[in-house]
Order: sequence, then C-alpha cells, then structure tokens
Amino acid sequence: MRRPRPARYRPGMPPEEDGFFAEDVAATYDVSAADMFRPDVLDPAVDVLAELAGDGPALEFGIGTGRVALPLARCGVPVHGIDLSRAMTARLREKPGGDGIGVTIGDFATTRVAGTYAVVYLVFNTINNLTTQDAQVACFRNAAAHLRPGGTFAVEVGVPDLRRLPPGQSAVPFHISATGWAFDTYDVATQAMSSHYVTLTDGRAEHRSIPFRYVWPAELDLMARLAGLRLRDRWQDWNRAPFTSESTRHVSVWEKTDA
Repeated sequence: MRRPRPARYRPGMPPEEDGFFAEDVAATYDVSAADMFRPDVLDPAVDVLAELAGDGPALEFGIGTGRVALPLARCGVPVHGIDLSRAMTARLREKPGGDGIGVTIGDFATTRVAGTYAVVYLVFNTINNLTTQDAQVACFRNAAAHLRPGGTFAVEVGVPDLRRLPPGQSAVPFHISATGWAFDTYDVATQAMSSHYVTLTDGRAEHRSIPFRYVWPAELDLMARLAGLRLRDRWQDWNRAPFTSESTRHVSVWEKTDA
C-alpha cells in the first residue's frame, strides 16, 4: 500500500509549491490509485471514521483529491482538510460535493485551522511523507491540538517490510513488467526510504522517486504519548481484523486524554 507515482523532484522547490504531488501526478492520481477507491476498501474506512466522528466534525491531514473526505461528508460528517498540493485539491474541487469541503493549503505537520474536531485522520501511508522523526512528532502534536477532549487521531500506515531485505541489500522490488519497474530502497540506520519508479516508453527509461520515512507501531505510540494521546485501538485494517505479528499494515486510533 503506497501512494502512486510521484512527481519528479525539483531541487530548491519552495515549500509553498505542490511538492511531490504536482500537476503531473494529480492528473492521473485517481486512476493510479483505483484499487483504493473500490467499495470493499473505501467503505470500511468511511464507516470507522464516521463512527469516530459521531456528531462532530472531522479533519483530514493530506486530503488530496478527496477519496475519503467526499464519501465521509456524504455520511453527514462535516470535513475540513489540510494539504500541501494545490494540484491535488483542485481535483477535489472538481468533484460533486467538493466545493462543500473546506481546504487549507499547508504542511499538515504544522498548519493550524480554526476550531476543534472529533476526529483527525491520516490515511494511505501519508504519514510516511513526513521524512523526519521531528516532523512526524510535530504531526501528532498538531493532531492533538485540533482535537476536542476525548477526540481521536486515526492513522492508516504499513508495517515496515524489512524482513524482505537480506543483509547487505538496500533495495526491494515490488513491481516488474514490460513497461516499468518499481522498487523501494531502505536505510535502516535512519529509517529513510524511497520508492523508485522506472517507466519504459518507446525504448526510453524515465526514473522518478519519492522519499519517505518508515515508522514502527511502537514508535507511533510514543509519539502519541508525547502529544497527550493514548492508544485506544489497533487493527490490521479498517474491517477491524486483529493486528498480529504477520500484519503488513495497521489502522491505529489514539484518544486525547487531557481536558
């Protein structure tokens, strides 16, 4: 489970630009992430988030093109979103109901919006787009600052797949076809990783990559404690299957404990 093909990195890119999710990614994002729009994938996530929201509003970090926010809003939950990419949120605006969802452009690790929320959520590995531990810690603090007492912060993210990484090897392929290859590279000393995409077109190869920072469940729990949150639930998926040592991802829910 990963975000699809990223935009090419432009050295010196200022923070107010669209980062790795610029126009060339936004234009095809929904198609490249089509599996994540399937009802059997999306509906359970919306159901859980609607239950967490109850009669309160929801705040999505990394709202993107509105894959989760739009159906959640159709359930009657008021939704606001924070996202760095104007190109992605422009696609949200074009969809039915998109003009009814408030969006603030900014870094979801630090950007504040008015009001308090019943649930803040961060899905589809998006926390890994924060490439330092400090930024991930700041994200938890930002979520806590937006939550009302008893509110929850829900995160969907993969479990680092280091068991596939033999000693002395730093790359793991996850897609190979006649038209392209994709692989992840890891630095186990820093928890830095990158997803690389090589696309073959008319005999020419184009390489794109995007950086991430993988993070362990126990590390996320500590970040939550630093922000005044405590773990309430952890499941393997949005269907609430038990999380085990064999799970490749998890949905974790932390609750705000202070008044």
